Amino acid sequence: MSLDPQTKLVLDQLAAAGAPPMETLTPEQARQAFLLPQAELEEVGKIENRTIPGPVTDIPVRVYYPKESQTNYPALVFYHGGGWVIGNIETHDNVCRAITNLANCVTISVDYRLAPEHKFPAAVEDSYAAVQYVYENAEAFQVDRTRIAVGGDSAGGNLAAVVANLSKDNNHPSICFQLLIYPSTNVGGEPTVSMRENAEGYFLTKGTMEWFRACYLNSEEDKHNPLLSPILYEDFNNLPPALVITAEFDPLRDEGEEYAKKLAEAGVEVECVRYDRTIHGFVSMAAVIDQGKRALEKSGRALKKAFNSK
Repeated sequence: MSLDPQTKLVLDQLAAAGAPPMETLTPEQARQAFLLPQAELEEVGKIENRTIPGPVTDIPVRVYYPKESQTNYPALVFYHGGGWVIGNIETHDNVCRAITNLANCVTISVDYRLAPEHKFPAAVEDSYAAVQYVYENAEAFQVDRTRIAVGGDSAGGNLAAVVANLSKDNNHPSICFQLLIYPSTNVGGEPTVSMRENAEGYFLTKGTMEWFRACYLNSEEDKHNPLLSPILYEDFNNLPPALVITAEFDPLRDEGEEYAKKLAEAGVEVECVRYDRTIHGFVSMAAVIDQGKRALEKSGRALKKAFNSK
């Protein structure tokens, strides 16, 4: 099956722009390159930039409120993608606005520490601390602590999955749902079929992924740690329900789907949806790729269902 026309156009435009491979840049240059202009942004009810206490330094967060006024909103704690090296609150502003409106929830976007300045497990520590703080200070966010979900895309999906496991293992805080958008779940594992077949030419490349890993990891030993690769957890029982979104031409497709399979085998309520003919990152490209819009709408419906079941 070939790429859909909108996805192909995006890849053709990126190729025509002649940007150097990300792995040839410094982390700071890569972060600047990733700050692409965004299309006209959706209006939400209110946006607040805050800082919350972290394990080492304060963590910046951006809090999105829906237009519909409530006193006790459900919430999504969201972790942006970018290989634990690039990305921030700004790069995923469009995604968070859309989910806020579609799920009618407060979305709290977490600006966790990035590698290589802050290597593994700094991003995990900040991510877990953020959801704990939201839970423990729910009233300050106008949030119902019984309806808090976690989610993210790519590296952020990895962090959301890890946080869900940590919350279960520590019996705190209570997480009602996990939204995993093309998550990285097996960082140090053997290359999958999708990793081999989609290694070049589909936006996320083998070289970029290797560079991300080199920036994030301290040593080869980290590859055996489930805090890095949540697929290595031995017990998937009693994790919160999940929606796992994958893309056909994504190197991470197979490990996302394998993670969903492990959840299902453990009796976790999980829906895994593959979007054919598109690439890693397509949800962030929803302004120009219709499949991204559909995936966001699907995410909104899944979150609403989870929130309404509590």
